[in-house]
Amino acid sequence: MRAYPRLTEGQRNQLYALKKAGFTQSAIADQIGVHKSTISRELKRNTGLRGYRPKQAHRLACARQSQIQRGQISHATWAEVEKLVREDWSPEQINGHLKANDEPCVSPAWIYQHIRADKSNCGDLHTHLRCQKKRRKRYGTTERRGQIKNRVSIDQRPKIVDLRTRIGDWEADTVIAKQGHSVLVTLVERKTRFTVAIKAANKTAQAVTDAICDTIMVY
Repeated sequence: MRAYPRLTEGQRNQLYALKKAGFTQSAIADQIGVHKSTISRELKRNTGLRGYRPKQAHRLACARQSQIQRGQISHATWAEVEKLVREDWSPEQINGHLKANDEPCVSPAWIYQHIRADKSNCGDLHTHLRCQKKRRKRYGTTERRGQIKNRVSIDQRPKIVDLRTRIGDWEADTVIAKQGHSVLVTLVERKTRFTVAIKAANKTAQAVTDAICDTIMVY
């Protein structure tokens, strides 16, 4: 039986362009330099619901080839992979170990797939992956998530502001819509409780600052 070479991604792009231009399968095969049966088989196997698309076709072909190669790995090799996983080896380390010892190569992606399949069958291989282990808290460090960089504490404002005995001390706040597209800035004068609402272009510090400055210039 004659074996025909698989198409490259570039050849699939050529096939798509020639097919769209109205070339026959035989003419496309001549232009690309492959047997016409290769073109026929390519269109039959890798045409989707929206017709033949080169990127989708290449992805389907690679996935099919990956499954074929993965099925050629022996049970003994998979047993060795599982043994190393349970010894807390990473898939990348296992792949390097197999290569270094001239054993059948198993890519890290296949090992991860094997572990996910094992997990679906209530296996425990996934518990040995490093990413599954809980991160240790670094004691002595300060949690900084949700904090504004270079912020000035409210404790540093003059004490007279808390008394509300003078006009001209303003408080600012922002109200952000659920989707984050609309931003409302509120300004409240502490003594009179006079309130101004302004729409900002976005929630960045510069946009909010510009909105406040433009409004204060009016008042």
